[in-house]
Amino acid sequence: MYLETILRLSEEKKIVRSIDIAQAMGFSKPSVSRAMKSLSENGYLTIDHETGAITLLGPGVEVARTIYERHRYITRFFMHLGVSPETAEEDACRIEHVISSETFEILKNKMDEVLREKGETAI
Repeated sequence: MYLETILRLSEEKKIVRSIDIAQAMGFSKPSVSRAMKSLSENGYLTIDHETGAITLLGPGVEVARTIYERHRYITRFFMHLGVSPETAEEDACRIEHVISSETFEILKNKMDEVLREKGETAI
């Protein structure tokens, strides 16, 4: 969830800091700081200790994009079924981390097919 949040925030902001992540996720700053340290140690991101700027590295970008793609497709799928946007977003956040690759690929292909039939752009 952290990597996806950083990716989303970086699309909106020039610089992403721990406080931005804490506010976006509703977590405490110390919790976010611990997570950032772990993600940095594992090669997913860097932290500029002068500015506090957090930047995703290649592996972090890859994971974040994968999860974000899942989030967008699952949200759109649920909304297509008639689920409210708010509930679709919340449920997608839970499901995007546990859905199998096989199931997601089938859902993605089906959703792309539905969007093409409706004349809408694929996600």
